[in-house]
Amino acid sequence: MVEPVPSSSAEDEPERDPDEGGKGKRRHRKQKKQRSFWVELPILIVVALVLAFVFQQFFARVYTIPSASMESTLHGCTGCYGDKVLVDKITYDFTDPSPGDVVVFKGPDPWLENEAPVQRSSNPVVRFFQDVGSVFGLAPPDERDFVKRIIATGGQTVQCCDARNRVVVDGKALNEPYIHWEDPNNQQQASFDPVKVPDGDVWVMGDNRNDSCDSRCQGGGGLRGVVPVDNIIGKARIIVLPPSRWGGVSDTNPQENAQPVALGAPGWQQSVPIGFGAVAAWPTVALSRRFGSGLGRAVKRKR
Repeated sequence: MVEPVPSSSAEDEPERDPDEGGKGKRRHRKQKKQRSFWVELPILIVVALVLAFVFQQFFARVYTIPSASMESTLHGCTGCYGDKVLVDKITYDFTDPSPGDVVVFKGPDPWLENEAPVQRSSNPVVRFFQDVGSVFGLAPPDERDFVKRIIATGGQTVQCCDARNRVVVDGKALNEPYIHWEDPNNQQQASFDPVKVPDGDVWVMGDNRNDSCDSRCQGGGGLRGVVPVDNIIGKARIIVLPPSRWGGVSDTNPQENAQPVALGAPGWQQSVPIGFGAVAAWPTVALSRRFGSGLGRAVKRKR
């Protein structure tokens, strides 16, 4: 007797190719169209700009040197292509600013009292590109940023000058090979009274010593000319543009080979001996005449 075959028997099912499922998935994947280059290009540009923005905000930033006060270490002369410098923004999170460091900093309030505001375009489109350019070092920033060299730090006393026209810190004349003289025949820098730099501040000066308004004159000079360490943005490391100027920024410590000096007394004190001599001269001459005449009469009487 033949038993009936169940309807669910495997013989009733059509045979399937074991690779059919995999091929179907592959065909499905092939159906997805890849984005064209022109679609991906704007995305790549936006990602690159975002990464560059993050890098410059937190790690390093390119700054344009707007003035000649740091010639010839950094070019910013009128009519020349100003240097673009990469500024390290994380160094001072781990170390303190040191003499010789070339730093970029936000101008303290006394420095900004007589500063003209930065000219901004009234055109919103132009202003947008100015803002973008300032972030990437392609245009001057909105804020009043300065670049100078640290000469003295908190607790040190700085003054100018000794008999050889050198800046003196804590009684030692500095070794400053980076100084630039606009007129080689006039290598004389203006003198200023001793200033003890408060803790948490630094005293800064430009390398172009006779063409730099720095701690000596900003805010009227003296204690109003110092710069708080908190205002320092970072340390100038590398000149990135123009290509002909590629290289590191010198950070020679002027105090390293400083020489002890004996500073002369202030002018009014130096004039005291001269004044005393002038005042005492007449009585001395008068007394000598009297003594001479008296001696002469005594000799005559003896005769």
